[in-house]
Amino acid sequence: MPLARRLRAHLQIARFDHSIKQVFVLPGVVLALRIAGQPLTLHIFWNIIIALTASTLVACSNYVVNEILDADFDRHHPIKRDRPAANGLVHHGWGYVQCVVMFLVGMYLAHFLSTPFMLSIAILWVMGCLYNIPPIRTKDLPYLDVLSESVNNPIRFCQGWYAVTSLVIPPVTILISYWMLGAYFMALKRFSEYRQIGDPAVAADYRKSFGIYNECKLLNSVLFYGSSSMLF
Repeated sequence: MPLARRLRAHLQIARFDHSIKQVFVLPGVVLALRIAGQPLTLHIFWNIIIALTASTLVACSNYVVNEILDADFDRHHPIKRDRPAANGLVHHGWGYVQCVVMFLVGMYLAHFLSTPFMLSIAILWVMGCLYNIPPIRTKDLPYLDVLSESVNNPIRFCQGWYAVTSLVIPPVTILISYWMLGAYFMALKRFSEYRQIGDPAVAADYRKSFGIYNECKLLNSVLFYGSSSMLF
């Protein structure tokens, strides 16, 4: 395989186009500034840039592992079967090295901010590993798949918070609400995927949790997550 094509595939599996998800870091920044009564100085602005970069690198590190380990399952999905790993364009050894390097660079950037921020970055990476890597692989477990992926929302909130201050702790109710809001959208995504595939057997081949889910269970979970978010 041409080297350029291989490198392009490895760049694609990092999913830099998903970096928009780091927008979930910003509410933590805004609330921390408001509660701490701090103005947005140039120093804080650069801290936010470092935080967003570190968070992006660690998230992309998790995407690399996700793409490699999901290749066999993605071949059963009408859209994801066109991903580079599903098409055999990714070298697994290179991919794991890519994952570790991106994580380490993210942690290196994080150490310029604060210990709590470094911890939140490390937790984001660990949750990605628990979500993707056997034998735990929470993405195969119904309900836990949604909860363990959407927990990245409050983790990102904490990253924004600790990019600004490490003197106080974020309000727990806001973190839970943010978590449930993420679970709400993630469960809707599951429902959309399940309906798009259209065949329960094929859906279960693509995602093991679909062997337990059905449209009714998914919609009930959507209602629960949305209600919990509003409650908190």
